[in-house]
Amino acid sequence: MADGIGLDTDRAALLALYDLDAGGFRNLDEITAFASTLCEAPIALVSIVESARQRFLARTGIDAQETPRDVSFCALAMLGSDIFVVPDACNDPRFADNALVTGPPHIRFYAGAPLVDSAGVPLGALCVIDTQPRADLTPMQRQGLILLARQVMVELEGRRRDRDVIARQRQDAAAIADSDRMFRTLADTMPQMVWSTLPNGYHDYYNARWYEYTGVPAGSTDGEGWNNMFHPDDQDRAWSRWRNSLETGEPYEIEYRLRHHSGDYRWTLGRALPIRDGAGTILRWIGTCTEIHEQKLMMEEREMIAHELSHRIKNIFSVIAGLIGLSARQHPQISDVADDLRDRILALGRAHDFVRPHSAESAPQVGHGQGLLWGILEQIFAPYKAQDGSRIALSGDNVAIDDRSATPLALLFHELATNAAKYGALSTPEGRIALHITREGSDVRIDWREQGGPAVQPAHSDGFGSRLITLSVERQLGGRIVRDWSADGLKLSLWIPARSMSRAAGTE
Repeated sequence: MADGIGLDTDRAALLALYDLDAGGFRNLDEITAFASTLCEAPIALVSIVESARQRFLARTGIDAQETPRDVSFCALAMLGSDIFVVPDACNDPRFADNALVTGPPHIRFYAGAPLVDSAGVPLGALCVIDTQPRADLTPMQRQGLILLARQVMVELEGRRRDRDVIARQRQDAAAIADSDRMFRTLADTMPQMVWSTLPNGYHDYYNARWYEYTGVPAGSTDGEGWNNMFHPDDQDRAWSRWRNSLETGEPYEIEYRLRHHSGDYRWTLGRALPIRDGAGTILRWIGTCTEIHEQKLMMEEREMIAHELSHRIKNIFSVIAGLIGLSARQHPQISDVADDLRDRILALGRAHDFVRPHSAESAPQVGHGQGLLWGILEQIFAPYKAQDGSRIALSGDNVAIDDRSATPLALLFHELATNAAKYGALSTPEGRIALHITREGSDVRIDWREQGGPAVQPAHSDGFGSRLITLSVERQLGGRIVRDWSADGLKLSLWIPARSMSRAAGTE
């Protein structure tokens, strides 16, 4: 695949001028990270094409440091004068059988801006890659990728060993100034408010969108004037978070209410990242402000509706429990059954209120394990605790749960504790239960061990309690259960898929 340079020895000599083996491409890492964000692509690379390979000087979203040249998309991209786009590599005969398409990283969409030196010689490409087909980049993304490719060349040209040091410094200064103008132009085209500060946090730049949104005169929010743009209740919190980022170098992220040009305060997401030199010293902070007011109001409305629904559901549990009690008083012969049923309903109510509190007052206090298995177990086992709280001992992992798993878990452990109180370890003062929770691969294993109670007999498999336990574990949670009716007490083991315990576990 000819690239216009000629002999491989000539190309090797040219690339040697850039001292690529010396490393230190932190600024290029910042560029690939920005390119990935700008183009909404999971992978971004600065690729230099050599005679037999392409090496990645900077990369985002991929671990490989190089690949053979014969599978390189960038070897084609560098030959053009514009962005080289492959909408769907699977449908492109040039790449359909390419190892990078048929195997990791499974390239589908590719867009590469050529990297060309000052003599017009192509070196490689700045590219973005997606694992899903796309028609093209947006006009703003195309412009941004070209500008970023030029900035890559500014960085690379700055590394060239040149005999005329003064001329090179002048060239770099001009390139930096040009790059700064490009950055400002690109920032002014973005829909977000963009700002930057010096390492000490002094705000010295805002894009056009900031002044358009806030309506303040240009320069009036330089320095520390920006904090006056926040709602008075948010100013101290914003200052504290910003000072922490300046002191630690940690990314800055906060939600606050920003004054709109209309005079209203609107919810905004503020973010900033530091730009560092090769030694890790912060050179500048680049930040954005994105309005999230409508999303915030929508979330608050949804939360209010959720609380109202939760309150009504809790009332339904109370009404059902009351109806059961009324029926038991009118029909004493069913009082035992009614008591059991009412206890189960109340256990469901406690579980529901634990994961879906209908008000701040009904929510578990901070530190009481809301959203964790131990928290709901403490609610269910509260009636069975001894004075020293040691009758049911919990150990192992405290795994996450959510509203889907709360109901079957409440039924399961309420039934186990009730049976233990009637026939098992909790029916005698010296009886104890050990409950151990561990993770086994993709499952959560729960071991229930009773000791110190009377000798037990296997329960009838068709009993209501047994069927309820089986329904909770196997049908609702998709798990399995093993019982061992040993002489010293019931031993029961459960294996429940972690994804059934919490939705979040399915995304880890």
